[in-house]
Amino acid sequence: MKRLIYLVSITGLAIILSSCATLPMKPSTYPAKEICPLISGPVLRQDIFHTVAPAETLWRISKVYDVQIADIMQANNLKNAQELEMGQRLLIPRAAPLRPVVPLYKSKKWKYIIIHHSATDGGNSLSLFNLHLKRGFSGLGYDFIINNGTSGKENGQIEVSPRWIRQENGAHCKASGMNYKGIGICMVGNFSKENVSEKQLASLVYLIKILKNYYNIPLKNIMGHGQVPGARTECPGNYFPWKKLNQLMLKDQREDNFFR
Repeated sequence: MKRLIYLVSITGLAIILSSCATLPMKPSTYPAKEICPLISGPVLRQDIFHTVAPAETLWRISKVYDVQIADIMQANNLKNAQELEMGQRLLIPRAAPLRPVVPLYKSKKWKYIIIHHSATDGGNSLSLFNLHLKRGFSGLGYDFIINNGTSGKENGQIEVSPRWIRQENGAHCKASGMNYKGIGICMVGNFSKENVSEKQLASLVYLIKILKNYYNIPLKNIMGHGQVPGARTECPGNYFPWKKLNQLMLKDQREDNFFR
């Protein structure tokens, strides 16, 4: 299989990315490609516990931690790779440091990227999934979650929502029809009263760059929920660092042009 290599700059650091190797267990909706950082050289591996997120599979968990599916099944006495449940706690043996895995699907519908905050002090994709169910949504309304180091997730950890995996319309921004053409990214935290962490911002730049390049989304179409015409909200909050985000995105764009 031919390997695709990408160069991504995050807060001034160059990181080599690659399409992940194919594993035996595939999700029902298979992406055109999946982008994740390469593991190069020796890394510290250790046993950890992982809580299963909405629509998460052993196939995806194995990629995130660079551990074989069979090893995870053996460590947890699983007989069927399909028997995972949301909230289930798994032992991941000899896990590598967590790495983001971003699936990309062939689609012409995604024209915008809409940034949100959860307006909560903490949380993760599972807690937001349950919150959205209580509000009458059919599950998590966003496409991606970027965590803030609470609820058992690492600061800056990127989670992929079931809605993105199934390529369903969003439930995050009715204004201007963004649920049908905008990719919703939620940053965990309340940025009406606190600042975005450096790790969260770096992960946001990383994720936006991948989505922007793959779906040919112009910089002018990357906006906050409150900036969408017709929206009546301050989301993602008055403390969201738009100036810094724009500087980082413009810097990445100049570097892209340099390497072409």
